[in-house]
Amino acid sequence: MQHAVQFTARSSADGVVERGFTVGEVPGVLWSPAAGSDRAPLVLMGHGGTHKKWPGMTGRAHRLVTGCGFHVAVIDAPGHGGRPRTAHDEQEIAALYRARAAGEAEGPIVVRSNAHLAARAVPEWRATLDALQELPEIGTDGPVGYFGLNMATAIGVPLTAVEPRITAAVFGLHWPDALADRAKRITVPVEYVLQWDDEHIPRESGLALFDAFASREKTLHANAGRHKELPRFEADSAVRFFARHLGRAVSPA
Repeated sequence: MQHAVQFTARSSADGVVERGFTVGEVPGVLWSPAAGSDRAPLVLMGHGGTHKKWPGMTGRAHRLVTGCGFHVAVIDAPGHGGRPRTAHDEQEIAALYRARAAGEAEGPIVVRSNAHLAARAVPEWRATLDALQELPEIGTDGPVGYFGLNMATAIGVPLTAVEPRITAAVFGLHWPDALADRAKRITVPVEYVLQWDDEHIPRESGLALFDAFASREKTLHANAGRHKELPRFEADSAVRFFARHLGRAVSPA
């Protein structure tokens, strides 16, 4: 059964309207331009293991709204933010902490756990997109982008592989193990970021995932630094990328 968007909260600041919502039992946030009710492109934005209103999510959303007039939607991934964890979630978190304490590689656990999350999250994202496109300010005929790093790449790659409404995507900072086969099905423009000195993801792994995308237009952004040292200017690059591919000019900051 298709669920409609149910708005639960509303606030406005600096030209951006923020609305909390639910689609079924999945909570999310929709950021929109405060001025005007004309239809505008929608960017779906995944969080990297945090929650829908993590400051990084809010900051990127404001850049996309104020810079291009986009709508931006984030939902909490299963077991994150305002959503309960399953027994499986708890087991995977405990396994990750044990590996970290022992100085063992975290990658195999993260890849396995994220693949499990993605299987649950992809149908939720598609249902959320269905519901958001029923809103008059979004509609069914506008372009849709996807923006997500880390865990949100683990969810976004399989989502983009099966969702024809997504026409451009920004990914990054993930292993190829569970994603390469899905990436081979993606042909839309892609921007991919990796950290050259990532202590968790070997650069060969990041390059392998980038190579797997079947897109004729794909761009690799490799920055010096460790996993959590991705430069903030990459968020501005993502805004320019979506402006090119979703059909909006970038306004001056």
